[in-house]
Amino acid sequence: MKYGEFDSASLMYITNRPEILFERGEGSWLYDAQGKAYLDFVQGWAVNCLGHSPAEVRDAIVAQAGKLINPSPAFYNGPMIELAGLLTAHCSLDRVFFANTGAEANEGAIKLARKWGRLHRNGAYQIITFEHSFHGRTLATMSASGKAGWDTLFAPQVPGFPKARLNDLESVKALIGPETVAVMLEPVQGEGGVIPAAPEFLQALRALTREHGILLIVDEVQSGMGRTGRLFAHQHAGIEPDIMTLGKGIGGGVPLSALLATEAVSCFEAGDQGGTYNGNPLMTAAGIAVMRRLTAPGFLDEVLARGDYLAARLRELVAKRHLVGERGSGLLRALVLDSDRAPAIVKAALEGAPTGLLLNAPRPNLLRFMPSLTVSEAEIDQMVEMLDALLG
Repeated sequence: MKYGEFDSASLMYITNRPEILFERGEGSWLYDAQGKAYLDFVQGWAVNCLGHSPAEVRDAIVAQAGKLINPSPAFYNGPMIELAGLLTAHCSLDRVFFANTGAEANEGAIKLARKWGRLHRNGAYQIITFEHSFHGRTLATMSASGKAGWDTLFAPQVPGFPKARLNDLESVKALIGPETVAVMLEPVQGEGGVIPAAPEFLQALRALTREHGILLIVDEVQSGMGRTGRLFAHQHAGIEPDIMTLGKGIGGGVPLSALLATEAVSCFEAGDQGGTYNGNPLMTAAGIAVMRRLTAPGFLDEVLARGDYLAARLRELVAKRHLVGERGSGLLRALVLDSDRAPAIVKAALEGAPTGLLLNAPRPNLLRFMPSLTVSEAEIDQMVEMLDALLG
């Protein structure tokens, strides 16, 4: 791929990219260098929660860039303090550490839990995670993940992450021992195939962890920031975790993530955690713009309504095309196909003419939908019409 006088051969290979160069985006739409439009139901894997180039995020970044970009995380800055206050005001947690990626936030959660275990549980360090889970691509978060094949990809793994089965409380109970410090899960397993943790399972898990005096960590990197119709997905179950991680949508498209914890669990000491860019005012200004929009009156009600509408339209496809089913929460949904043709459909959708469609296939028989939280019913209808033609 050429761009001016340069060539994409200089980029390190990490994935198969199509020969498309995207130049601009607006809302639910992307446009390539030839002017072709693509309806985007991936949105950078739920990163662009307000769509492409939302005005409030753009304006916040421009205004902040003219004042202060990075004074160093060794000093306070205004946007850092404001965003932390907005987050804690809308959840049950008390302290915030800002980072750059979801994996970095989850790595911090693992460190915090192990530090707490050293101080309060005789050095307990094991964190029970779940089959088919996804927590990031660092060595520790890959070890925590239950993604098939990752146990040998960069072996040896970081020890201390026994795997339970989602929505199976007995499988969790069987793994709890003297070395257990926490249970960590996604309220909706996104990469695993959009599999929600049942509210009653989350409630029982919260009771179980309290009974044993261990921590409950919720990884809301994908499911948080309004994606399911509540600001945080665990709020549907009415539970209060000890630690929560956020990423993707919190920055509205820019690199930003957060680790939140209760006061009782916030046991880092000076030097335990840090990062050169963490909490810089440029990124946290974008996060403030996102939070202000998500917490505006009626916004999340609209997300719930659009999620219900998307689910209903997907169920129509299930009935019409004799598919297996649909599932999910809010605007994080999946369509389970009748065969392993999801990658082929993703490719055909991208290449569609005159308009392309961006979809995602985390599993061979499954399509995942992560549209902007501002997606319209008309755009959902257009996506369903395009997908219906591909399924025929």
